[in-house]
Amino acid sequence: MKAAAGSLCVAALVAGAGLTAVAETDEARDLNGVWTNASATSLERPEQFDALVVPQETAEAMKAAALARAAEANAPSDPDAGAFEDANSVAGYNAFWTDPGRELTRVRGEARSSYITSPADGRIPFIDRAESLKEPIREGLEYRSGGGAYPGPEDLPLRERCLIAQSDGGGPVMLDGLYNNNYEFHLTDDHLVINVEMVHDARIIPIHDSASAARAAHKPDAVMPWLGDTVAWWEGDTLVAETRNVHPVQSVRTRTPLTPDGVVTERFTRLADDELLYQFEVVDPNHYTTSWSGEYTFRPTGGRVHEYACHEGNYSMAGILAGARLKERD
Repeated sequence: MKAAAGSLCVAALVAGAGLTAVAETDEARDLNGVWTNASATSLERPEQFDALVVPQETAEAMKAAALARAAEANAPSDPDAGAFEDANSVAGYNAFWTDPGRELTRVRGEARSSYITSPADGRIPFIDRAESLKEPIREGLEYRSGGGAYPGPEDLPLRERCLIAQSDGGGPVMLDGLYNNNYEFHLTDDHLVINVEMVHDARIIPIHDSASAARAAHKPDAVMPWLGDTVAWWEGDTLVAETRNVHPVQSVRTRTPLTPDGVVTERFTRLADDELLYQFEVVDPNHYTTSWSGEYTFRPTGGRVHEYACHEGNYSMAGILAGARLKERD
């Protein structure tokens, strides 16, 4: 559901051991603000496009068509028309609840057909796509059908348990979804905090004085947090973040799966007042034939991030587990 009214404050951070004050206060390094990555562009390039850059006239036509569809879907209903027939009974939401973005993402003014820029075909170079994505595929089928074997609470999908953003909004890689695609960035001398609207994830990224110092500060391999173990450093005016050891439950239930051998590198660069460039590279020899990378642009929202209240999961879990007990009795 959409966020409930309220506010969320990020607590003041205490600098950790080995951190140094390296972030400057000039405008080039200012990542602060409330941003959105809502976009009609997808991670991988759809078959309708044959190039990364979309011609201006095509991008404008797509935006106009999307706005027209949204206006039609959100038009008032006729109260005298009688009961309507549900044309899509397996849909989780109607148009009122969704806000995926109405136009293609633009990077330095160019409309893009995919976030992925390498490989050139805009597709993730899976070794075995079906195997790497078997958990998301299974959960997607169960979500649409309403049927699934969930004997215990930890068997439920992350979206039902309300643990982290089901849209991969918290990363790595940080991706957009059907709604709640807003982020609040707080940059201090030694941390970047990203408050993610979807499921109120909080990425707390320590910033070190060099790449070598940051990598030396990675947690032991046995420590595998939600959203992974991320460290960062500055390269000029670009903040570089390196993530490894993503929580094992998350690492297989994502569009960008990772094993313990995998590493995601993200780059944050302020290009203009209204443009924050986000770039990423994914390396994992167990899932991908080669490294792959991409980019998109965060844009200002002009508003605030409000509290996300995930009540669907809170109430549905009891019913789902009760159904599992009923199946066992049967």
